[in-house]
Amino acid sequence: MSEGAPARSAVRAVAPELQQEIEGFLYAEAELLDERRFEEWLKLLADDIHYFMPVRTNRLPKDQHLETRPVQEGGHFDDDKATLRIRVRKLGIEQSWSEYPASRTRHMVTNVRVRQTERDGEYEVRSYFHFYRSRHERQVDHLIGGREDLLRRTNNAYGFEIARRTIHLDQALILTAGITNFL
Repeated sequence: MSEGAPARSAVRAVAPELQQEIEGFLYAEAELLDERRFEEWLKLLADDIHYFMPVRTNRLPKDQHLETRPVQEGGHFDDDKATLRIRVRKLGIEQSWSEYPASRTRHMVTNVRVRQTERDGEYEVRSYFHFYRSRHERQVDHLIGGREDLLRRTNNAYGFEIARRTIHLDQALILTAGITNFL
């Protein structure tokens, strides 16, 4: 997991019911994003969220540990709650050239693995995703990768909030015209 995450030995597996509940949360989040319900999606994010997608480079096997740049070097996304609010606000502006007309998206989430951290109600969640976007007549994008989330149990309508998300794209070169959507 990324910086600040518990060591692998410090986590415990969860009951199947909790696994299913967290998977349902991730599917509900994907639906909010695909339906462009971004203001509601923001409510799923903890006030101290770190939403990060590091830059990835291609390396020889002996240097593979250098493939992903550390958080201190910035990334494609390096957002907190305030910057995510700004990004959501920009998506709602009709004159936003990057999303006018709006993209059609599908977020597919799979291979969800959940482990409880040392803190009650806090879970390390790893998943794979396939993000599909179509826009205009011929612009089609596919982004595929993995996510590392830290979820906390809350009293919101969805039962959890996202405290940290680190996104690892499988590709080193992003061929899309721009990434204005959320992964």
